[in-house]
Amino acid sequence: MHPRIEDYAVIGDEQTAALVGMDGSVDWLCLPRFDSAACFARLLGGDENGHWRIAPTGHEGACARRAYRPDTLVLDTEWETDEGSVRVTDLMPQRDVAPDLVRVVEGLSGRVTVRSTLRLRFDYGSIVPWMRRSDGHRVAVAGPDSVWLRSEPAVPTWGEHFGTHSEFTVEAGEKVAFVLTWHPSHEPRPPLVDPYEALRVSVADWRAWSSRCRYDGPHRDIVVRSLITLKALTYAPTGGIVAAATTSLPEEVGGVRNWDYRYCWLRDSTLTLGALLAAGYHEEAEAWRNWLVRAAAGDPADLQIMYGLAGERRLPEYELPWLSGFAGSAPVRIGNAAVNQLQLDVYGEVMDSLALGRLAGLSVEPHMWSLQCALMDFLVSAWQQPDEGLWEVRGERRHFVHSKVMVWVAADRAVRTREADPSLHGDLDGWRAMRDEVHREVCEKGYDPERNTFTQSYGSRELDASLLLIPRVGFLPPDDPRVLGTIDAIRDGLGHSGFVRRYSSERTDVDGLPGDEGTFLVCSFWLADALHMTGRTKEARELFERLAGLANDVGLLAEEYDPVAGRLLGNFPQAFSHIGLVNTALALFGDEEAG
Repeated sequence: MHPRIEDYAVIGDEQTAALVGMDGSVDWLCLPRFDSAACFARLLGGDENGHWRIAPTGHEGACARRAYRPDTLVLDTEWETDEGSVRVTDLMPQRDVAPDLVRVVEGLSGRVTVRSTLRLRFDYGSIVPWMRRSDGHRVAVAGPDSVWLRSEPAVPTWGEHFGTHSEFTVEAGEKVAFVLTWHPSHEPRPPLVDPYEALRVSVADWRAWSSRCRYDGPHRDIVVRSLITLKALTYAPTGGIVAAATTSLPEEVGGVRNWDYRYCWLRDSTLTLGALLAAGYHEEAEAWRNWLVRAAAGDPADLQIMYGLAGERRLPEYELPWLSGFAGSAPVRIGNAAVNQLQLDVYGEVMDSLALGRLAGLSVEPHMWSLQCALMDFLVSAWQQPDEGLWEVRGERRHFVHSKVMVWVAADRAVRTREADPSLHGDLDGWRAMRDEVHREVCEKGYDPERNTFTQSYGSRELDASLLLIPRVGFLPPDDPRVLGTIDAIRDGLGHSGFVRRYSSERTDVDGLPGDEGTFLVCSFWLADALHMTGRTKEARELFERLAGLANDVGLLAEEYDPVAGRLLGNFPQAFSHIGLVNTALALFGDEEAG
C-alpha cells in the first residue's frame, strides 16, 4: 500500500529538506538545495528510485510512535518489537560546508536487530552511482554528485541489489549513528561532523529559536510548529521561502495537477511577512523582505509571480517519464511554466509587503521607494489588462476580481506611504485617481447585485475564495453588506464538509484540465479570518479548531484536504497553509493572550 502524504515528517537544514516516512524510510531528499535533483525519489516512484530505510529487521510496517522533540525539527521514531524497543533520531544539522543527514539508532530496551538499506539514485532516481570504499566509508559517485556514508561506531556494510546494506544489534543505551554527506564530486571530502554533537547543538539551536516566539496563547504548540516549518522552508543564504519542499504531490490522487512548488512565490509575501512580524521574528521577516526586493528588481513589466531560491528567473517546466508519480499520479513535473504568466495581483502584494515592512520598522533603503514608484508607473498603464489570476489557471486570461483588488492595494499603499512621508517623490494625485477608478470599476463589474456577492471575474457567476481577502486588505470595511454577502456566498457555494474550495468544482472551463481537487486549506483559514472580522468569532474559532485538527501526527499540513477520503493532498509541507494557520491563530487569540 502506498504511503499517504500525511505519513511523512520533514527535517531540514534551511537549504534543503528530507521527508521521512512512518516506516523509517527517507523517501525524498534533494541535494544540495531544495530545487536540486533528488537522490531519494521513492516518494514519486518506487524503491528503485532511491530511499534510505532504517528499522528493526523484519518490521515492514509503520512505527509505534513518532514525534519531534519539543520546539525543534529533530524527529524521533520508535518501534516496539518482541525483542525490545528502539529509536531512530533523524536530523539535518545547520550546514557548515556540506549538507549532512544524521540518523542515530538508540536501543531503548531489550536487544533489537536493526537493518539499514540505502539506495542512492541521483538525478531524480534515474542514475545508479558507482560505489566504492574509502577510509572506512562507502562512497557513491555519479557525474557531479558524490555522497559519503559512515557510521559511528563502524558497522559492517555490503552491497546487494544495487543498494548498501548493514545489520547490527543495539541494547538499551547503545547507539549507532549514520552520517550521509554530499559534496560536488570534483571537490575533496568535506570535514566530518560529530553526529552526537550535531544532535546536541541542533536541539539547543532550534529551542533557542522557538523561544523567540512571542505568541503564548491557545494552540501555541501548533503555532510554533508552523513557524518551525516556515523556518525549515527558508533558504538561509538568501532569505527566500519555498512554497513547499516537494514537487508533483497531487491535488487529486491519480490526477494530473501535479506541480513543482520548490520555488518562492511573490503571492505569499504579505501574509508571510505579517506572520513573521506578528510572531516576533523580525530578522527572518527582514531577510524575506530583502529577498523580495532583489527578486523584484528590474523592469516592472518583467515582474514574475515566482522566482528561484536566489531570485533565478528561468524555471523551465519538463516531465520525468521514468517516475510513476505519487500513488500513480503522473506526470512528475520539474520547473513551473506558470512563471511566464501575467498575474497583476503580485504588484499589490509586493507594494503591500514593502509598506508593511516600513510600518513595522524594518530597515529602509532609498532604492526600495524607487522600485515602488517604478511598479506604480507600470500599473498605471497595465492594470486594465486581463491576467491569469492568483490561482495560475492555464486557460484564457480574464479580468479576475482579486487581481483588480490587489491593483487597488498597490495604489492605496503607494498613496498612504507618500502621505506619511512628504519627503518622498511620486505622483500622489495620479495614484489617488487610479485607486478611485479601480475601486469604482471592481464594484461595478465584479459585483453581482442579484446574489449580493463579488464574483471570480468580471461578468461571471463563479465564486472565488480569494474574495474573502477583500476586508483584510481594506478594499471595503468588514461590515459592508457586499462583504457580508460575499462571505456567505463563498461559504455556501464553495464549502465542502465545512472547509472551502478555491473556486467551483466545475474546473475544466477554468483551466482545461480534467479531474478535481480537495478543499484548499489557506482558503479555509481565510474564511475563519473573514468570519472573525465580521464579528462571528465563535464560528471562526470552531473552524480554526477543525483546520488545526487536519495536521498530521507531527503537526504538518499539505496544500489541500480531501474531506471524503479524509486525507491531505498537494505538495508538503505547504508554507501557505502554515502561514494561514499562524495568521489566523494570532488574529483569533492574540487579544485573548494580551488580556
